[in-house]
Amino acid sequence: MAALPAFATNVHRSPTSGQVHSHKLTQSKHRARRARGQQAIEPARVTQIQQALIREHYLTAEANGKWDAATIAAMQKYQADNGWQTKLMPDSRALMKLGLGPDYSTAINAKGASFATPSSSSSTPAPQTSGFVVASGVHQ
Repeated sequence: MAALPAFATNVHRSPTSGQVHSHKLTQSKHRARRARGQQAIEPARVTQIQQALIREHYLTAEANGKWDAATIAAMQKYQADNGWQTKLMPDSRALMKLGLGPDYSTAINAKGASFATPSSSSSTPAPQTSGFVVASGVHQ
Protein backbone atom coordinates (compact mmCIF):
# COMPACT_ATOMS: atom_id res chain seq x y z
CA MET A 1 0.00 0.00 0.00
CA ALA A 2 1.35 3.34 -0.98
CA ALA A 3 0.60 6.30 1.25
CA LEU A 4 0.27 9.81 -0.09
CA PRO A 5 2.31 12.48 1.63
CA ALA A 6 0.36 14.56 4.16
CA PHE A 7 1.10 17.76 2.26
CA ALA A 8 -0.29 16.60 -1.09
CA THR A 9 -3.25 18.61 -2.39
CA ASN A 10 -5.60 18.37 -5.31
CA VAL A 11 -4.84 20.84 -8.09
CA HIS A 12 -7.76 22.19 -10.09
CA ARG A 13 -6.90 23.38 -13.56
CA SER A 14 -9.03 25.47 -15.86
CA PRO A 15 -10.06 23.93 -19.18
CA THR A 16 -7.43 24.38 -21.86
CA SER A 17 -9.92 24.54 -24.72
CA GLY A 18 -10.85 28.15 -23.98
CA GLN A 19 -14.56 27.35 -23.95
CA VAL A 20 -16.77 29.02 -21.41
CA HIS A 21 -19.23 26.69 -19.73
CA SER A 22 -22.50 28.09 -18.52
CA HIS A 23 -25.01 26.28 -16.37
CA LYS A 24 -28.71 26.94 -16.63
CA LEU A 25 -30.45 27.15 -13.28
CA THR A 26 -33.46 24.96 -12.89
CA GLN A 27 -36.88 26.45 -12.21
CA SER A 28 -36.62 25.55 -8.52
CA LYS A 29 -33.61 27.83 -8.13
CA HIS A 30 -35.53 30.80 -9.54
CA ARG A 31 -38.47 30.65 -7.13
CA ALA A 32 -39.24 33.81 -5.28
CA ARG A 33 -38.46 33.78 -1.59
CA ARG A 34 -41.50 33.27 0.58
CA ALA A 35 -42.22 36.14 2.93
CA ARG A 36 -42.02 35.17 6.58
CA GLY A 37 -44.20 36.25 9.45
CA GLN A 38 -47.70 37.63 9.51
CA GLN A 39 -48.49 39.55 6.33
CA ALA A 40 -52.01 40.84 7.03
CA ILE A 41 -54.52 41.15 9.85
CA GLU A 42 -58.09 39.91 9.50
CA PRO A 43 -60.65 42.77 9.34
CA ALA A 44 -62.49 41.51 12.45
CA ARG A 45 -59.22 41.59 14.42
CA VAL A 46 -58.39 45.06 13.09
CA THR A 47 -61.80 46.25 14.34
CA GLN A 48 -61.03 44.84 17.81
CA ILE A 49 -57.63 46.58 17.83
CA GLN A 50 -59.16 49.87 16.65
CA GLN A 51 -61.87 49.71 19.34
CA ALA A 52 -59.22 49.14 22.01
CA LEU A 53 -57.08 52.02 20.69
CA ILE A 54 -60.17 54.29 20.71
CA ARG A 55 -60.93 53.23 24.31
CA GLU A 56 -57.33 54.10 25.30
CA HIS A 57 -57.55 57.49 23.48
CA TYR A 58 -54.91 56.67 20.87
CA LEU A 59 -57.29 56.64 17.90
CA THR A 60 -60.03 59.16 17.19
CA ALA A 61 -61.37 57.68 13.96
CA GLU A 62 -64.18 55.12 13.86
CA ALA A 63 -63.33 51.42 13.85
CA ASN A 64 -63.66 50.36 10.21
CA GLY A 65 -61.72 47.07 10.07
CA LYS A 66 -59.04 48.51 7.76
CA TRP A 67 -55.38 48.52 8.77
CA ASP A 68 -54.90 52.07 7.51
CA ALA A 69 -52.32 54.79 8.18
CA ALA A 70 -54.25 56.22 11.15
CA THR A 71 -54.49 52.81 12.82
CA ILE A 72 -50.81 52.06 12.20
CA ALA A 73 -49.78 55.45 13.63
CA ALA A 74 -51.98 54.96 16.72
CA MET A 75 -50.60 51.47 17.34
CA GLN A 76 -46.99 52.63 16.92
CA LYS A 77 -47.57 55.51 19.35
CA TYR A 78 -49.18 53.14 21.88
CA GLN A 79 -46.22 50.76 21.62
CA ALA A 80 -43.67 53.60 21.85
CA ASP A 81 -45.42 55.08 24.92
CA ASN A 82 -45.05 51.69 26.62
CA GLY A 83 -41.35 51.42 25.70
CA TRP A 84 -41.86 48.65 23.17
CA GLN A 85 -40.46 48.31 19.70
CA THR A 86 -42.64 49.96 17.08
CA LYS A 87 -43.27 47.68 14.13
CA LEU A 88 -45.76 47.50 11.33
CA MET A 89 -47.48 44.53 12.97
CA PRO A 90 -48.74 44.91 16.54
CA ASP A 91 -46.51 43.66 19.33
CA SER A 92 -48.03 40.80 21.35
CA ARG A 93 -47.41 42.68 24.61
CA ALA A 94 -49.36 45.66 23.27
CA LEU A 95 -52.28 43.46 22.27
CA MET A 96 -52.31 41.83 25.70
CA LYS A 97 -52.21 45.20 27.47
CA LEU A 98 -55.10 46.37 25.27
CA GLY A 99 -57.06 43.36 26.56
CA LEU A 100 -56.79 41.49 23.26
CA GLY A 101 -54.59 38.60 24.37
CA PRO A 102 -55.37 34.94 23.79
CA ASP A 103 -58.78 33.64 24.80
CA TYR A 104 -58.47 30.55 27.00
CA SER A 105 -62.15 30.37 27.92
CA THR A 106 -62.67 27.30 25.74
CA ALA A 107 -59.60 25.42 26.98
CA ILE A 108 -60.13 21.92 28.36
CA ASN A 109 -59.22 22.92 31.91
CA ALA A 110 -60.95 26.33 31.77
CA LYS A 111 -64.23 25.26 33.38
CA GLY A 112 -64.48 27.05 36.68
CA ALA A 113 -61.03 28.63 36.26
CA SER A 114 -60.41 32.32 36.74
CA PHE A 115 -58.15 34.10 34.31
CA ALA A 116 -58.17 37.33 36.28
CA THR A 117 -54.90 38.72 37.59
CA PRO A 118 -54.28 37.34 41.09
CA SER A 119 -54.70 39.76 43.96
CA SER A 120 -51.58 41.28 45.43
CA SER A 121 -52.46 40.29 48.99
CA SER A 122 -50.97 37.05 50.19
CA SER A 123 -53.30 34.17 50.88
CA THR A 124 -50.65 32.35 52.90
CA PRO A 125 -51.64 32.12 56.60
CA ALA A 126 -49.61 34.38 58.92
CA PRO A 127 -48.19 31.53 61.08
CA GLN A 128 -46.87 29.81 57.95
CA THR A 129 -45.35 33.06 56.64
CA SER A 130 -43.64 33.78 59.94
CA GLY A 131 -42.23 30.26 59.92
CA PHE A 132 -40.61 30.94 56.55
CA VAL A 133 -39.15 34.21 57.84
CA VAL A 134 -37.66 32.47 60.89
CA ALA A 135 -36.29 29.59 58.81
CA SER A 136 -34.67 31.98 56.34
CA GLY A 137 -32.77 33.81 59.05
CA VAL A 138 -33.96 37.16 57.75
CA HIS A 139 -35.58 39.29 60.41
CA GLN A 140 -37.91 42.12 59.57
